[in-house]
Amino acid sequence: MTPLTTTQDATPAAGAGTVVSALPAWDMPAPGGSWPPAVTSYTDEELTARIGQLEREIRQTRMQQLRLIAEADRRRLHATQGARSTQAWLKCLLNIDGPEATARVRIATATADSAVDNTGAAGTDVHLPATARALTDGVIALPHAQVISRCLARLPEHARYRADEVERLLVEHACRQCPSELAKLADRVRYMLDRDGPVADERAQFESRELHYATARDGMLVIKARLDRETGAKFVTALQPLAAPRPETDGTKDPRTAGQRNADGLSTLLDLVLDTDGMPRTGGQKPHLTVTIDYTDLKNQVHTAKDAAGGAGQLEATGQHLSPDTIRRIACDCDVLPIVLGGDGLPLDVGTTQRTAPTHIRAALLARDGACAFPDCDHPPGTPQAHHVVHWADGGPTSVDNMIMLCPQHHRTTHNQHWRIEFHNGRPVFIPPATADPTRTPRPGGKAQPAAHRHALHHLATPGGTPPGSRPRKGTR
Repeated sequence: MTPLTTTQDATPAAGAGTVVSALPAWDMPAPGGSWPPAVTSYTDEELTARIGQLEREIRQTRMQQLRLIAEADRRRLHATQGARSTQAWLKCLLNIDGPEATARVRIATATADSAVDNTGAAGTDVHLPATARALTDGVIALPHAQVISRCLARLPEHARYRADEVERLLVEHACRQCPSELAKLADRVRYMLDRDGPVADERAQFESRELHYATARDGMLVIKARLDRETGAKFVTALQPLAAPRPETDGTKDPRTAGQRNADGLSTLLDLVLDTDGMPRTGGQKPHLTVTIDYTDLKNQVHTAKDAAGGAGQLEATGQHLSPDTIRRIACDCDVLPIVLGGDGLPLDVGTTQRTAPTHIRAALLARDGACAFPDCDHPPGTPQAHHVVHWADGGPTSVDNMIMLCPQHHRTTHNQHWRIEFHNGRPVFIPPATADPTRTPRPGGKAQPAAHRHALHHLATPGGTPPGSRPRKGTR
């Protein structure tokens, strides 16, 4: 082995240890950062061989360090230097992350000559003699050893007598497999020797499943999820073909990053899901993207700031807004059901002689009332019921102006307690019975519409205008 040149930083950072260069002296860069001719003059075969040789020497050097760490742990050197553990001491000494320090200490003690026997009690550190030999020879790396250690440590009590056999098997494959592939083999070994443990792990993963989504300040949706193995595999299987790079065009590769391709793949996946007949229906309708926008904004192109003041549509699912240009684009898609509002922000009347509200009537009612128009209803989205204010049998039409959406509970309440429903300016108002409110004070129902936002933002359409009741900023005229 080529002798190593050791150098020490003259001004190490606080807590940092000695900085050692593992490059042979003749391989070190010359002053100014250029490499000596001995490296640049390598043939391809010599360069390949030298890279492999250095990797082996680095691994052998790592094993020497592990032996030193094990001895430092045996001496409890950390205690004499004021550290609470060998891991904490090593983290400070080498300026490495805590998990990395913990991994090195664990492998160091497991590969030391004085480590406990494999047949020791469950939960004790295992002994890895075959792994130690492979590390000494430089044929495997520390991540390989970590995979082997985790596998043996998780063997059930009844299979611990086979630990030596399992270790030899994993070391043999570690010599020709990367750590991630070795981890798959170790997982398979555990499933074979411990039928109960993996089942318990899978159940624990399922119980730990979670998916959260929230709207960021810039309006983008942020998704965070931890999925059990089965669900994760479904997700990857569905997403991968949709997120694949596009074929090269005239020698130009797909310019999208991997993250952008995944996002585009998820968007395509959602389109496919919403288009399938297998999705559960809400109020008789397939799940669909609903956008509400003033008809004049959708019809006219937006050119001026005055026109743009109210020129925004609203996504019903998230309450966020979209520009008319974007809505005009997605409205051309037959998979999107546009709900067009009149100038007053109310759904256009699409009357019919049918008793049961058809899909387009229900869509208009959902846009106006939400899942339930009853005042202060907190019913989650489900299967709302279309209620005739004037009963159809009494001549009441099946139209937007004579129907409201009610959840099952408030539908029964309205009938059983005899609440009266009227429409004021196109919006439902509920008048309670005397038994519920002796004053019978009308209560507005339904939900907010984009028209209300237009009025609230109207002052922005006037250049230099200020909101009603506000004062000009100090220093302005």
